Amino acid sequence: MVTESDELAAALDAAGRRWPGSSRSQLVVRLAMEGHRAALLAEAQRGAARHAAIDRVSGALTGAFSDGYLERLREDWPS
Repeated sequence: MVTESDELAAALDAAGRRWPGSSRSQLVVRLAMEGHRAALLAEAQRGAARHAAIDRVSGALTGAFSDGYLERLREDWPS
């Protein structure tokens, strides 16, 4: 059961124009499924953008630290 607020009523009215002949309850389901698909797409796009950013900076610090850097750094650590 869903309480139809003014905002939801407006969304259902717009959905009714997109999918004429559908009942209000069918429109709620269709809008929920559309929202779910949109959320999945947005998540995939964020993941792709994150991977692209990683690819852009991958290897940027290659050669920044000389051989044995970590060993020399750890010499100062207490045992």
